[in-house]
Amino acid sequence: MLGRLRSSPLVRVALAVVALGFLGYGLSRNWTASVAALGRLSWPTVAASLAAVLVGLTFMLVAWRRVLAGLGSPLPLRVAAKVLFMGQLGKYVPGSVWAFAAMMELARDHGSPPRRTFGATVIGLVVSLGCALGLAAVTLPLVSAQVARQSWYLLALIPLIMIGLHPRVLTFGLNLVLRIGRREPLDRALPGSALVRAAGLTMIGWLCYGVHMWLLLAGMRPDGGPELFAIAAGAYALAYVTGLLTVIVPAGIGVREGAMVLVLAPVLDTPRALVVAVVSRLAFTLADVLSAGAGYLLGRGQAPAESKAAVYAPQ
Repeated sequence: MLGRLRSSPLVRVALAVVALGFLGYGLSRNWTASVAALGRLSWPTVAASLAAVLVGLTFMLVAWRRVLAGLGSPLPLRVAAKVLFMGQLGKYVPGSVWAFAAMMELARDHGSPPRRTFGATVIGLVVSLGCALGLAAVTLPLVSAQVARQSWYLLALIPLIMIGLHPRVLTFGLNLVLRIGRREPLDRALPGSALVRAAGLTMIGWLCYGVHMWLLLAGMRPDGGPELFAIAAGAYALAYVTGLLTVIVPAGIGVREGAMVLVLAPVLDTPRALVVAVVSRLAFTLADVLSAGAGYLLGRGQAPAESKAAVYAPQ
């Protein structure tokens, strides 16, 4: 199947249509709940929340591109946007490989070997997971000591992630996976400076995601104080981690919302927490569609041959 994805434009188009079909199915299945939830919030609040998500995705793009460059494939920003944002539509297709496969093949068109794209994507996910857990560890005690205690098993992953992100451990682990998959190993280790910069950019992206949740919470609870931002950021971070670790559900659909309602229980009643969870999911889904469209348009402006020259030009 991956060989066909590489060689046939029709297969790529078919995969994109399937991904959009699953995305649309998810929206239609929850359409009644989404419309009802939107009716509880003002449109300026929803629009500002969506804008915060788009800004966060932009920081995540820059972080992923920096990691890929550190591994030896410095794609132009517009090409990186095409690869990441269009490839991420694959996460809506059941099975956990389609986003990886799409990104690897899109990046291959522009001179990045699949092993580097795979490595950068795995590193990006682990860094994002670590940043989310770190943010949750700092903010969850503000939500509820009970919630923090119940989430200890997730927060316990933080030391393991820090060890796993050591350049030597990281390179060994990625090359082991590549060998198991009968792929060539990475030809260079990710520099520590690139990893630190990527982690900083990723954390800024997570703070933007916190803003998106804060805006929704403030719309449902106008009497909240300054601590509401910390609560919002921690609630979304923990919900994201829960959804990400539930790999059998495409894009964590349903799991993330349930976790969010539970985490927000100390500050919002269930009906209002469910409104926030539904609108948050809708904002991220729309952001995925908008960013994929923007990536497609940006990527059209640079031919693959030009991108390959940029990738292999002396730095």
